[in-house]
Amino acid sequence: MKVVLGADHGGFELKESIKKFLQEEGHEVEDAGNAEFDKDDDYVDFAGKVAMKVGAEGSDIGQQKIMGVLMCRSAAGMVIAANKVKGVRAVAAFDVKSARHSREHNDANVLALSGDWLSGENAKSTLKEWLAVPYSNAERHTRRLRKILEMEK
Repeated sequence: MKVVLGADHGGFELKESIKKFLQEEGHEVEDAGNAEFDKDDDYVDFAGKVAMKVGAEGSDIGQQKIMGVLMCRSAAGMVIAANKVKGVRAVAAFDVKSARHSREHNDANVLALSGDWLSGENAKSTLKEWLAVPYSNAERHTRRLRKILEMEK
């Protein structure tokens, strides 16, 4: 799986750890920044870069070719910004259960992780589950996702 990473100063340390973890797990990793710690950077810039890459690859339900992972202090700002891009279904997850749900029910293609509220190990297990769990293809979930795609037109 190709995974594009992005983080501001609040998630920079976590991003560097996650990058190594994903490479060790055999994923193709693209780092969309920030390339260095900058206490004055803005999460919106990195959310936009990652979301544009994920959205550009298409948002066909259950057919994601690329996934995005964003990291900031809370994960909230990243999700708000990423969801402005057509085709992106960004979520914040804080544990394996919420990660699984976001993939099975919502076919989420961008995951935001909190640099402040997740330990490194919890972030890794959450991410590993999120990448491993497929979309359920349940009719009710597909119906709802199609409605979201219609809203984007």
